[in-house]
Amino acid sequence: MLVAVWSPKGGSVTSVVTAGLALEAAHGGPVRVVALAGDQAAIFGLAADPEHGVGAWLAAAPDAAPDALEELSCPAPGGVALIGPGREPIGIARPNAVAHLATVLRDGPELTVVDAGGVHTPTARLLVELADVSLVVIRGCYLALRRGVHEPLVAAATAIVAVEQSARPLRAREIADVLQRPVLASIPDLPEIARVVDAGVLPMRPPLALVDPIATLVRRLDLGSRGQVA
Repeated sequence: MLVAVWSPKGGSVTSVVTAGLALEAAHGGPVRVVALAGDQAAIFGLAADPEHGVGAWLAAAPDAAPDALEELSCPAPGGVALIGPGREPIGIARPNAVAHLATVLRDGPELTVVDAGGVHTPTARLLVELADVSLVVIRGCYLALRRGVHEPLVAAATAIVAVEQSARPLRAREIADVLQRPVLASIPDLPEIARVVDAGVLPMRPPLALVDPIATLVRRLDLGSRGQVA
């Protein structure tokens, strides 16, 4: 199964949601994270970003062997395998190469979670379109909702992960009403989550403020048992 995590607006903690989702789902079986941006290595506490990553595979596709992805992955804490973007550019990959990548990721034995970030590139957008599950991460603020209303990918999204801020009045219900998609989890924008992420110890010391809503998300999507979306 292929899950894409993305946002119509930058700064919406898609990388944190991706990592949390992967760590929680790993309790039920193997999980692979594919990062289209460079934040996942830091979040998982790795010393450096992998030199080669999904960009190298896309450059070689469609001739790249599916098992070559395993050679590009590196073990990360929490039982998660990580494939970073690498140094090769990925934003302008050929559409047939991206489609081939989506097929390989979907058909693999692992649950694959893609951190598609702000979907600013054709590669990210196409992977989101081809994913089995599309999760929109969005803050409860006017600008983010305005972007979401005008983003065509939102209409086809499976669900929303709301990031709620105490200083803003918009909550999960309002976000769902505006975007006309279900909100399956609400994550509070708390300093304790940011501190753990910044320290690179999220896999070892995940805060309950993140664990609880992510566990709810995994359960509602039936990702722990690798089942189909409920």
